[in-house]
Amino acid sequence: MAQPPSEYLSLSGLLNDLARSYDEKPACGHLGASISFADLERLSRRFAAWVQHDTDLKPGDRIAIQLPNIMQYPVVLFGARRAGLVVVNTSPLSCDDELIRQLRDSEARMLVTTNYLARETRRRLEHTPVEYLVTTQIADLHPAPGRWAINLALRVRLQGFRALMPQKWRSPQVLHWRFEAVMQRGSRLIWQPPDVETANPLALLQYTGGTTGPSKGAMLTEQALLANLGQLRSRIDPFCSEGQERLLQPLPLYHIYAFMLTLVLLSRGAYVELVPDPRRMRALVKTWDRLQPTVLAGINPLFIHLCQQPEFQRLDFASLKLTISGGMALTRSVAERWYQVTGHQICEGYGLTECSPVVSVNRPDKVRLGSVGEPLPDTAVMITDEQGRELPRGETGRILVRGPQLMQGYWRQAEETRAVMQSGFLDTGDIGLIDAAGHLKIIDRRKEIINVSGFKVYPSELEDVIACHPDILECAAIGLPDSATGEQIKLYVVPATNQLTIKQVRDYCRERLTAYKVPKSVEFCRSLPRTAIGKVCRRRLRERASVARTLH
Repeated sequence: MAQPPSEYLSLSGLLNDLARSYDEKPACGHLGASISFADLERLSRRFAAWVQHDTDLKPGDRIAIQLPNIMQYPVVLFGARRAGLVVVNTSPLSCDDELIRQLRDSEARMLVTTNYLARETRRRLEHTPVEYLVTTQIADLHPAPGRWAINLALRVRLQGFRALMPQKWRSPQVLHWRFEAVMQRGSRLIWQPPDVETANPLALLQYTGGTTGPSKGAMLTEQALLANLGQLRSRIDPFCSEGQERLLQPLPLYHIYAFMLTLVLLSRGAYVELVPDPRRMRALVKTWDRLQPTVLAGINPLFIHLCQQPEFQRLDFASLKLTISGGMALTRSVAERWYQVTGHQICEGYGLTECSPVVSVNRPDKVRLGSVGEPLPDTAVMITDEQGRELPRGETGRILVRGPQLMQGYWRQAEETRAVMQSGFLDTGDIGLIDAAGHLKIIDRRKEIINVSGFKVYPSELEDVIACHPDILECAAIGLPDSATGEQIKLYVVPATNQLTIKQVRDYCRERLTAYKVPKSVEFCRSLPRTAIGKVCRRRLRERASVARTLH
């Protein structure tokens, strides 16, 4: 079995070793400040000590972290694990209803969030199991006076002149602490490592993206996370220099893809530049210019938007060693455009929340466009038909995965767990094939396959072809009920120019697609609905189309 470096048994053990090995070397930072590996160990120990002494939380209790990409996130993450708490990663972009649902479902007793998010949600916390609220400002780990200036500027931008008013926190149920006070208090307390024999093996309660239905909490152990860390390192270590890499991380750490890739690079002694708001493209380009990253974690839309920036096109990409794509399908047109602009290929990978998350990834020196590479070490991938019979290489079928990185199951959903776990294999819900060279190719989600007059149409295949149109920025295909053909194809298009017409799109499709694959209807839109990490949410498009059909 692939093991993480030095066969660590815990994230705390990993952090201790990193602090000894790299000491005052910067580990991560954002907005011009950074903390060292020694700082990360020291601050996370303070958080753990505070939990043990000033709260009644016990190992196994859940703590929800709702933070953007700021240095406080890894501090709280490692601190929570060092106190034996189970981390519930929650998106700062979640609507109140989604946040409350996850807090109730996980029975989280503590929420760590930013002060401006807490202002909006604190009234509803009384209807959740949350008993402790820790709030932080974006620059709380920055040195003064920059800390005060950044925090004040952000508060004014988000809240106007209300930011200058003193904040009042009154709740008979929820005890409120400021992050700075937690750190000060923790510095005077002694952290005691939890008893290994009684510690809960569960590390993360990671909610799925919910692209095809309600999100579920995948139970991920530290053993699964560390196994996946070791597996992924075996694939990329030959292309990274220990202690020398610089990861630009615009993807949110609360998403398991960004979470794991960040852990992997930190375990190599890399510096991680955290980007709190990747939607600010010009700021992101400036950060790139300053950092000169050697590694970038991205997804299809991020690559599109970066390549559109004239300032980005003028950058020097000599330092870039590795560009990794995950979270959603990488379209051929985007991969080719990225190569044109940067001179580097994108290594596409494949994973699921339920797999901690990585299943396969291309070798940086053997990138096969359209493939997600070979399965990681100790990871078995099997392609089967609908009856569960294994199919030979080259044939398309259901993707099943087995390996040490698999989840324990879905949180308190035994029936859902049994539905996807079969003889040690996880039914991923995806359709794909393994080619003659042993590389995995993802076709699409089974639930999103469109059936037109008995013919299967894969939305990702259509999108990959149609997105090559020079005047199309992005597109998404969905299936809608049709009395004559069972389903019809509807295409949503984000045009790159005002000159593009629906007729041009349909003509382009007719020239390149079989007749039954040509969309019956095309609709232009300014943007596509996305999940927290930026993956197109076809479910919401189907809901939108259904409402429109009802109104008409």
